[in-house]
Amino acid sequence: MKTFTEFGLEPKVLQAITELGFEESTPIQDKSIPIALGGSDLIGQAQTGTGKTAAFGIPLISKIPVSEDRIVALIMTPTRELAIQVAEEIGKLSRYKGTRSLPIYGGQDIGRQIRALKKKPQIIIGTPGRLLDHINRKTIRLDDVQTVVLDEADEMLDMGFMEDITSILSLVPEERQTMLFSATMPPNIQKLAQRFLKNPEHVSVIPKNITAPLIEQAYIEVHERQKFEALSRLLDMESPELAIVFGRTKRRVDELSEALQKRGYSADGLHGDLSQNQRDNVMRKFRDGSIDVLVATDVAARGLDVSGVTHVINFDLPQDPESYVHRIGRTGRAGKEGIAYSFVTPREIDHLHFIEKVTRQRIARKPLPSMAEAIEGKQRVTAERLLEIVQNEEFSEFKASAIQLLERYDSVHLLAAAMKLLTGEKKDVNVELTPEDPIRAKKRRPDVRSSGRRFSGGPFGSGNRSGSGTPRGRDNRGGGDSNRGGYGKSGSRDGGRGRSEGRSDSRYDNRGESRRPRSSSDDFVNK
Repeated sequence: MKTFTEFGLEPKVLQAITELGFEESTPIQDKSIPIALGGSDLIGQAQTGTGKTAAFGIPLISKIPVSEDRIVALIMTPTRELAIQVAEEIGKLSRYKGTRSLPIYGGQDIGRQIRALKKKPQIIIGTPGRLLDHINRKTIRLDDVQTVVLDEADEMLDMGFMEDITSILSLVPEERQTMLFSATMPPNIQKLAQRFLKNPEHVSVIPKNITAPLIEQAYIEVHERQKFEALSRLLDMESPELAIVFGRTKRRVDELSEALQKRGYSADGLHGDLSQNQRDNVMRKFRDGSIDVLVATDVAARGLDVSGVTHVINFDLPQDPESYVHRIGRTGRAGKEGIAYSFVTPREIDHLHFIEKVTRQRIARKPLPSMAEAIEGKQRVTAERLLEIVQNEEFSEFKASAIQLLERYDSVHLLAAAMKLLTGEKKDVNVELTPEDPIRAKKRRPDVRSSGRRFSGGPFGSGNRSGSGTPRGRDNRGGGDSNRGGYGKSGSRDGGRGRSEGRSDSRYDNRGESRRPRSSSDDFVNK
């Protein structure tokens, strides 16, 4: 790999890169940055967490003059969370040069965005639905755009944004640079590239296995009613630094995060019904360690990139292998090891085997942690905390009290009492979660045309997600992170407040959250 000085970047950009702690480029950066700097169109195939944002962000910032007062670069992302993350990283990379960027997404007050646009940003990072809203209002003009980036293009098409992307790209000058980044290259991505990219150079960084080799994967077979107790024991035994627990529905996330809090765990929930301020507050607490367990739905966790996540726990199995890959990819990032556990009910074993087949990964079975193992795990962590304090000599103000106590009580008894106090007693609170019906195995055969993640009848092929023969977008009984929704009372796509994130058909509710079409074998709805 190259060092960043070898790319011929200007000093102010290099200074920001150095302060962020980057020394050598990642494989996708190594291959993409020279092409992007040269102005050629680019197709980059790489998984999430490989440094794609810097791969296109560094060349963008390098090429835009500080004096520029027009929108000259447009980055499209599938979700608001990813838009915010990309904007944050662009901001860090441009802190010394002073390039101005602005995230545009649904869920945030559009008036606030319009005011921010008056400050003449040079780079816009946005979701397709809200971008079109601004274009229709004439608050964003794309006449001067010189570079377009489609980030996680497969996700955008999976979420139904093809028409929106096509509309936006048709408004950008033909003489431009276009960069498309995608984890996979199914046929519809290839068609998009053929239509809008000119003689693109292909860059591919595909691991041999779909899932990261640094992630230890395991499953625990457990009945639905035993899941919460299993989660409590697992958290006690493993004592994760930061953990993401995935639930299938918003209701599940709300009930589970509340139950964990009642049991004394430091947890909070994240799903599509939260306002943007609520989402930001939850993520702030998770990033700074105020909470160590984040309970989330698939849609809410799309694109999340939090360093230090040691554990991912699938409290509910996801509906498809792609979601499984995205979930467990939240850990084991930046060369660090991670652990992914999945709770599987007896009726879901076939679905687990289907996930194994498509991802080409064997998921090891582990027994339900015993109460003794859970207690031992908590005690081990408490002992490690005590030893760390001793080694760092962070106890001088307590020595006098300790001497007095030792004169009156046995040292073993005192230390055991201190460990009990530090460990904390699990609150004896009865927890009743609303049961979720099991996911049945999909009757599909894997299609490994590209990286092996796609399969016939899947969301990127000619069929629908369920393979049941129902045309995509016709079945409005979507489960997952969605509620029944569609057109608002005014007949507009978001109830009269402007265009929502994405299209208001069966895949979307009127807040812009992705709605996954319900499979004929999925017998749950989000209640």
